[in-house]
Amino acid sequence: MLRFQCLRRKPLDQVLGAADPSQPQLRRVLGPVRLTLLGVGAIVGAGIFSTVGTAAAGGADHVGAGPALVVSFLIVAVACGLAALCYSELAAMVPASGSAYTYAYATLGELVAWLIGWDLILEYAISNAAVAVSWSGYFQAFLAGFGLEVPAWLGTDLRSALQSSRDLTGALMSLSTLPAGLLQPDQLQLAGLAEAGGRNVAALALAPRVAGLPLVFNLPAFGIVLVVTWVVLIGIRETAGFNAGLAVAKLAIILFFLALGAYYVQPENWSPFAPNGLKGISSAAAIIFFAYIGFDAVSTAAEETREPQRNMPIGILASLVLCTLIYVAVAIVLTGMVKWNTLGNAEPLAFAFSSRGLNWIAGVIALGAVLATTSALVPYQAGQPRIFFAMARDGLLPAWAAKVHPRFRTPYWATLLTGFIVAVCSSVANINELVELTNIGTLFAFALVAAGILVLRRTDPQRKRPFRVPLVPWVPLAAMGCCVYLMLELPAKTWWRFVLWMAAGLVLYVLYGSRRSRLRNSPAPGRSGNPPS
Repeated sequence: MLRFQCLRRKPLDQVLGAADPSQPQLRRVLGPVRLTLLGVGAIVGAGIFSTVGTAAAGGADHVGAGPALVVSFLIVAVACGLAALCYSELAAMVPASGSAYTYAYATLGELVAWLIGWDLILEYAISNAAVAVSWSGYFQAFLAGFGLEVPAWLGTDLRSALQSSRDLTGALMSLSTLPAGLLQPDQLQLAGLAEAGGRNVAALALAPRVAGLPLVFNLPAFGIVLVVTWVVLIGIRETAGFNAGLAVAKLAIILFFLALGAYYVQPENWSPFAPNGLKGISSAAAIIFFAYIGFDAVSTAAEETREPQRNMPIGILASLVLCTLIYVAVAIVLTGMVKWNTLGNAEPLAFAFSSRGLNWIAGVIALGAVLATTSALVPYQAGQPRIFFAMARDGLLPAWAAKVHPRFRTPYWATLLTGFIVAVCSSVANINELVELTNIGTLFAFALVAAGILVLRRTDPQRKRPFRVPLVPWVPLAAMGCCVYLMLELPAKTWWRFVLWMAAGLVLYVLYGSRRSRLRNSPAPGRSGNPPS
């Protein structure tokens, strides 16, 4: 029985009428401009200000693309563009909250819908934790420009502190094998601290202890998540307005970087163009995928959009095209300003100017990064509660997650829960692990959305489609192929974490969701392509 019930698809007519008319509804206030800015706000964030450096220069477990970083950006743009076309068709045809979860429920069945909803927690909540950690780093760098400093134990996440401590221990053990007297003990300690990340190690050493455990806590990351959660809670109009202002400000600063940076470009820095060949380009593409995540967040606001059949495709595709142009320009200018192998740091855009002694410009870039990462927090902090909202409305999560605030008209319990989870994760987690998990979760969601196009074209070909993906089935198949290709470029440890996460979600579905599903407990519809029960 469960085997058949978990394969049932939710009829599109039922999806579109999912909300109970007797309950407060989400408010339709967003037009194409605000939707586009919502997408730009989500896309242009921590990725372009931080991961672009390691993508170009390489790191411990991958090689860099060098100046061919621009090719990596174009590869990811093509992959995301194919997925965006699929999102646009479904978002226009099914203008309901829940994004890929809702689309999967109508096309691939309840079990796949649950898994993709569970997977989207990686894309939305976990990516926001990563962005908050990045925001904290830039915010502290910005404060340092005014002579202010956050105590190490209040500005470092616990995972990074522990990792640096392990690195330091390894460095000391390695150096201890050198001949006696080659390095004095204090010199040895300082050398190890410099190599392993002195601030992180100091955080462990200086932190107060509770029951013998060091209290290391990223307070700025925790605080910014709470502020953004409050903005998201009070209404989608206020959220969109706040995001639009930040998006315009950060675009202005990126244009500032491009205008001044172009003056310092040295063409010889572009040679060799692809120092690590196709391997470097592919590896960089898998990393900078994080910089493109966000256009799909537009689809979570479908129930709060005016004329969603027209405006959802505009918001999704316009934001992706605009951000691709920005990213390609940044890659060209950045790799032309400095040698590609010097960009392996956390603030590559600021470094391009500070390395020339132009510290005031680097300060402006740091301010832009603070604005960018703040605006990137907003769409996802708004999107995750709406996915919980849709899943709870279907009975797969507790009913309290579907409650709408009578005044603010937002899913307030889901918003508060998401804010708490993201705040805690951002205060203790390591940004690199968060980014890799986000990437694999998002690529999986994109692949399933593309598969949904193929299924729905076959099971419901007569359904009105305000926007149609061209060249079906080739575009959806290409989208799926690109996503799988980029997933295979991610480290094996990321795959293991992803498999464990999805297994945990499957257990939760069997124990709770499958039993409480409204679709399962309602009479089987006479016709919708569902398997017999």
